Amino acid sequence: MSDKLVNGCSSGQKNYSHCNGTAQQKETPTQGKDVRVWCDGCYDMVHFGHANSLRQAKALGDKVIVGIHTDDEITKHKGPPVFTEEERVKMVKGIKWVDEVVLGAPYVTTLEVLDKNNCDFCVHGDDITMTAEGVDTYHLVKSANRYKEVRRTAGVSTTDLVGRMLLLTRNHFRQGSAEYDIEKEAAKSPWTGCSQFLPTTQKIIQFSDGKSPNAGDKIVYVAGAFDLFHVGHLDFLEKASKLGDYLIVGLHTDPVVNSYKGSNYPIMNLHERVLSVLACKFVNEVVIGAPYCVTEELLDHFKIDVVCHGRTPIAMEDGKIDPYAVPKTRAIFELIDSGNEMTTERIVERIISHRLEYERRNQAKEKKEIEAFEALQRQKQTQKAG
Repeated sequence: MSDKLVNGCSSGQKNYSHCNGTAQQKETPTQGKDVRVWCDGCYDMVHFGHANSLRQAKALGDKVIVGIHTDDEITKHKGPPVFTEEERVKMVKGIKWVDEVVLGAPYVTTLEVLDKNNCDFCVHGDDITMTAEGVDTYHLVKSANRYKEVRRTAGVSTTDLVGRMLLLTRNHFRQGSAEYDIEKEAAKSPWTGCSQFLPTTQKIIQFSDGKSPNAGDKIVYVAGAFDLFHVGHLDFLEKASKLGDYLIVGLHTDPVVNSYKGSNYPIMNLHERVLSVLACKFVNEVVIGAPYCVTEELLDHFKIDVVCHGRTPIAMEDGKIDPYAVPKTRAIFELIDSGNEMTTERIVERIISHRLEYERRNQAKEKKEIEAFEALQRQKQTQKAG
């Protein structure tokens, strides 16, 4: 499939004097032209790890252009994607650091694709991505010194999230002394085998736009779990944002979400959900651990003008208290129809219904990554010995 430009693309001046390795600073534009950075991948089940990589890429240039592989390409090299290419395009376009999206990026990144999209260099995380034949997908741009690496976000991957759903694990929202423990198994890939994310205030600051509402801004508030942030959430937040000037999202704690969702929900813990929502371009602020019932204190503190909820059922607190009673009394409550049928439960259903396929995909991916990691370790030991 040929490259399909999803957003407009403008020309840029080339500057090929880039070094391979971990990127440290932003490139200097030539003759006042924008530095255009190319990122590509599957972007399946887009999470804050993807967003963090794109945030780092944006810091190295002026424009971030994201190439997305088709469903057929992903199935050939990696196994079936969870989301369709249309859904994956929409999710990436919703990330605040993305300027353009191109559907149909080749699995092996070529110099031709960089030139066609007027990109100066390619950026990827410091993990290894390989074709079905075990070939480094970035070997061509690495050889041409048009490749930079950024740090992969430890503790999250699509493989790991799929595993949480298949195994119905609950370790991702442990509390108390074990809350930040990292579980590692000997057979797990060093890149996708880490099942606990380590949150920091710095990471939250990096994801936040840090802007307060202006005087006179109409402030909109929504609340929920926003678990496995997906296209349904994205469409809902876009519509909510259009009801005002400043959108605040309240995120419920893990125990509260589990009380009305049950099973091993939320699939992503509160720390992970905070970053996933903050990465959305429609969101201005997040309330971490928002009360389930929208209170007068919350409305007054944030000077909220509109409170919204989607079409999903509203669970009563203690089985009888309407969590939106106060905004309804103030006549500031609105129901929004996002026009999207996607829910977190539907994603889990997709995974469970194709369980064997996804298990085989995860096992094959981890096996290739372990072999590549071990080969790198041997190479490093040989270099040291020499």
